[in-house]
Amino acid sequence: MSVHAVPAYPAGVEVTFSKLPGRRYQMSVVREYGPELAPRQGPGYDDYLPHDAVHFLVEAEARLAWGVFGQIAAGYSNIFWPVERAQQRRQARREQQRRPRPEEYADMDRSETLASLCQSLWEVRAGHRAALPEWLPEVPPDVPGSPLVARILARLDEFAGRWHSLPPDGSITLTWPLPVRRPGGRAKDRKR
Repeated sequence: MSVHAVPAYPAGVEVTFSKLPGRRYQMSVVREYGPELAPRQGPGYDDYLPHDAVHFLVEAEARLAWGVFGQIAAGYSNIFWPVERAQQRRQARREQQRRPRPEEYADMDRSETLASLCQSLWEVRAGHRAALPEWLPEVPPDVPGSPLVARILARLDEFAGRWHSLPPDGSITLTWPLPVRRPGGRAKDRKR
């Protein structure tokens, strides 16, 4: 778990994954900090595990406070954009001026590695893939059989069953389980 010397607030973030007709999905975020975010269509539709849902579950289970969804919880737009046009410009300027810290890069890198690894392991186990990808030997040998990966795979099992059984226009809402880490923790950044 990453430990950061910044204030932590209760999460107050929900991400809803909605299945759309035509093998598409949409994500919407309700959060306590930062501007209101517009829903967005997600990349990488899958009948069992949409790409961004895998990232959410990996980051939550691995306690990656500065992964994609931890940054969204902290008030950054990341892969979303604010609803209001004026907010879009302000948020874009704010995020362009911000320099990510080493722990943010580390959490994002770990999120990508674990999401790719765990989705591939889950697909083989579920019979949706014949073999693991060629890049898997690059992953440290102790990671695939680790307790963390076992917990992530269990979360993927549970989500995949729920997602697969959803009709078009059905949705699943996940709550961010970690305290929100706010650089500097300034109250003015809170949503009014």
